[in-house]
Amino acid sequence: MKILFIYPKVAETFWSFKHALRVVRRKSAFPPLGALTVAAMLPQEWEKRLVDLNVRDLTDADLRWADYAFISAMIAQKESTRDVIDRCMHLGVKTVCGGPLFNSYREDYPDVDHLVLGEGETSVGQLAKDLSHGCAQRVYEPGPHPPLTDVPIPLWDLINMNDYVTMSVQYSRGCPFDCEFCDIIVMNGRVPRTKSDGQMLLELDALYSRGWRGSVFIVDDNFIGNKKRVKSLLRNIILWQEKRPRRLTFFTEASVDLAEDEELMNLMVAAGFNKVFLGIETPSEESLRECGKSQNLRRSLSESVRIIQSHGLAVMGGFIIGFDNDPPDIFQRQVNFIQNNGIVTAMIGLLTAIPGTRLYKRLENEGRLLFKPSGNNTDIKGSLNFIPKMDRQTIVKGYEWVMNSIYSPEMYYTRILEFLRHYRPANQACLESNDFFTFLRSLWYLGIADQTGSSKYYWRLIKESLSRYRKSFTETVTVAIYGYHFRNLFYKKWIPLDWEAWLNWGERNSTGLILGQGQRLQSGSEC
Repeated sequence: MKILFIYPKVAETFWSFKHALRVVRRKSAFPPLGALTVAAMLPQEWEKRLVDLNVRDLTDADLRWADYAFISAMIAQKESTRDVIDRCMHLGVKTVCGGPLFNSYREDYPDVDHLVLGEGETSVGQLAKDLSHGCAQRVYEPGPHPPLTDVPIPLWDLINMNDYVTMSVQYSRGCPFDCEFCDIIVMNGRVPRTKSDGQMLLELDALYSRGWRGSVFIVDDNFIGNKKRVKSLLRNIILWQEKRPRRLTFFTEASVDLAEDEELMNLMVAAGFNKVFLGIETPSEESLRECGKSQNLRRSLSESVRIIQSHGLAVMGGFIIGFDNDPPDIFQRQVNFIQNNGIVTAMIGLLTAIPGTRLYKRLENEGRLLFKPSGNNTDIKGSLNFIPKMDRQTIVKGYEWVMNSIYSPEMYYTRILEFLRHYRPANQACLESNDFFTFLRSLWYLGIADQTGSSKYYWRLIKESLSRYRKSFTETVTVAIYGYHFRNLFYKKWIPLDWEAWLNWGERNSTGLILGQGQRLQSGSEC
């Protein structure tokens, strides 16, 4: 049996890092972990190939080679997925499809030969048997959430690791919290399931033995969902790192209550973690209550961010605009919170109702749903897929203003310096050879060729970092390169033709902030 795994192209989004890839000279940010894991579940004797459309084009020769095309996709890959399925149908290649896109939009794909819904461990084994005997079902429905103790090591030999910025592994699935807008618990449940410590060390061995020495993204939606088990894992990773001449670095996603556990933060840093993504969502307490984000109400969010960053974990933040309880000044408050707390990497999206979530069901019952989302919450046309309580145009205009504000050159670089004032890395990170050449390329892209007016701020940042924040220099270069992507994604795209009118809108609708050359957020402003 010849199986061609196809990973569709990811839309240009916040996390695609499309523009930053030019600087680091890699083809994609992350590998297709799900497809590689499913590949390892299939019979060893089957022939397997993988085409990641974010790395190279899919050819007709690729498709003609295959008996089956296995397509794994997220909602943000919807457009590319449709093209791939159409090409398979045109050439008569049977399709087997799974992943979040098909879980949420199964009815949109009546032409797919076989749908595998839910977690692969519950059905891929049976699918393989059925394919071998020529009696595969049209749909494999989700089964009970499986334990993760039998998940195989991904089939890394199907990709060229040098095409990617970072590698990915998964430790757990599920989250103990019940946020109204989140589909994680819909797919993976509220009881976190974890792999064993031994499994995780074998997965790290698999990466290390293949020559990987860069960063590793632990893709869990809440890495600290089971704190007792994760502490055991971290202690073992620390011992694993000590036995190797070069350490790996890690980053992951976690809930804000990480700030309440000093032991956990210290263990993460000792194990090699240097970044963590937090679902902060909003500085509005009423909006947090609305969406059931109780873990964000236990203490000051600003205090939590400062605590985590002072322990050596750079905070990346997720924020949402469009809650029913958002106050009129939510745009200003979001900008103030992000700037004052030095959250350099701030993903701000419009609220999106994803099928299956409590939010989707509530809005459906209220008759407020409008259309299916695109999966990219920074896409104005494809998100905010319901009738909001605040005037829709006010939300859209305010959202554009927020994005143009926080990713304007002056405010972005000012935010990096605010971050550096509070960030306390555990060890001084030395530039490896690859990092050094990336830094040299950043001098060109960010210091000379950037057309967004940011070059002078970049040079000031490099000078300031070398003189005052040398221990954080690698992180400084990294977030500067991130900024290159964000400016090209947001700032240039949304610069309005009537710039003076745009500034006036900000002045009328906010207090303390006017976006413009030479003007900045008022220091000391509070949310």
